[in-house]
Amino acid sequence: MIVTFSVANFRSFNEEETFSLVASNKLTGSHEHHLVSVPDSDASVLRAGILYGANGGGKSNFFKALHYVQTMALRPRKKGGGTGRQRFKFGGDEAAPSQFDLQFVAGDQLYRYGLIVDDERVVEEWLLTVQGSKEKPVFERFTDEDGGVTIESKASKKENERLRALMTVGGPQQQTFLATIRANLEPAHFGAPIRTVLEWFESKITFIKPDRPFWPVGVALSEDEGFQNFASEFLRASSTGVDNLEVSKEELSQEQLKVMLPADLYAKVIKNTERRGKVVVPLTKDREVLIEKIGEHRYFLLTVQSVHSHETSNAIRFDLAEESDGTKRLLNLLPALHRLHTDGGVFVIDEVERSMHPLLIHKFLEFFFAGCGGERRQLIVTTHESSLLDQNLLRRDEIWFAEKNKRGATKLYSLSEFQPRKDLKLDKHYLQGRFGAIPFLGDLDQIMKREAGDTSDMRVAET
Repeated sequence: MIVTFSVANFRSFNEEETFSLVASNKLTGSHEHHLVSVPDSDASVLRAGILYGANGGGKSNFFKALHYVQTMALRPRKKGGGTGRQRFKFGGDEAAPSQFDLQFVAGDQLYRYGLIVDDERVVEEWLLTVQGSKEKPVFERFTDEDGGVTIESKASKKENERLRALMTVGGPQQQTFLATIRANLEPAHFGAPIRTVLEWFESKITFIKPDRPFWPVGVALSEDEGFQNFASEFLRASSTGVDNLEVSKEELSQEQLKVMLPADLYAKVIKNTERRGKVVVPLTKDREVLIEKIGEHRYFLLTVQSVHSHETSNAIRFDLAEESDGTKRLLNLLPALHRLHTDGGVFVIDEVERSMHPLLIHKFLEFFFAGCGGERRQLIVTTHESSLLDQNLLRRDEIWFAEKNKRGATKLYSLSEFQPRKDLKLDKHYLQGRFGAIPFLGDLDQIMKREAGDTSDMRVAET
């Protein structure tokens, strides 16, 4: 679970801004089932974080900053390709580094992982364990101006020989040490803390963008009967008109697969299959290619269809591409909801309201909270949807806002700073601008009047 995340000099973030899901001790008695204890601490972390803001306010940049940290932790960088960071461009020193600092719970330990990067180098990197007010380094990394990488670790003598050797080498200047470890060592040689952290970045935090599914639905439906039943039941209950989902699985020849995929993509997925044993390639919204290697390679085309009942009692089948945008968006989110109920982890969803009815989004969150139990499950979303501003659904410290100042820099702040009454209609006051983070439409009103020929409320230049 994410406890805090700080970012500076990245996209619309200039000075350091911190998003904190540490529960406020002033909100005793408010949705106590939303709290999870932080190991070795008296603090609790919240199960949800809802980030509001106007278009262009920086909500999606928060999503991208967090996703950038995951990418840097896991993926090797091409030589000469730099770090891929995107600095704040409205003033400041162009050479100033970007900074990221993430605290999260993995296993039964609170970790702190951070980066300082410029265009070419990971200047600093750190991984610490946190126990109360004490921090213990797992490793600290520094890169000098010539690109030399130094790794410092008090625990290095206790680690295995291969990890110690890699600490001596350091790795490429543009690449994190975590990504270097992952690319060069087997998990058995990572050491316990690093293995736990890499597993968390790989499988315990998932990002869902507005315009794409995070998980191939066809494979999930064909291999997990529990998910198929869950998805069909949820779609029926959501009044989508869908009674159930069906998936067909057709075996392909190697020649047929080569026709479907570009040559470079075909070569890549075959290589990945050698390493992973299974690779899925989405073709369209309702068709996927599954490539498995169990002895020899086998290739399958998966096609998903929705089934609707009809007054004639005949079942009518549709390709998913024929379904409404709202149904397709909901189906893209259901694997996240199902996994949060079965496996746990953190899901970060950008623009959760995309193509979905407000009542359905509300129910989506209700369902999430109802199924959390005592597990470490967390949902962080960005949204415009004001119906979620409901104190019967969320704690005040779970609601955050992103707003740009006059310099174009995003500022983050929590609703708990305003201390609203428990009976206050938050959605109404938000739309009235009481909490900020909404678009200012005064200039737009003037344009509309001018287009309509109404100049009664406009200044007329003197001649």
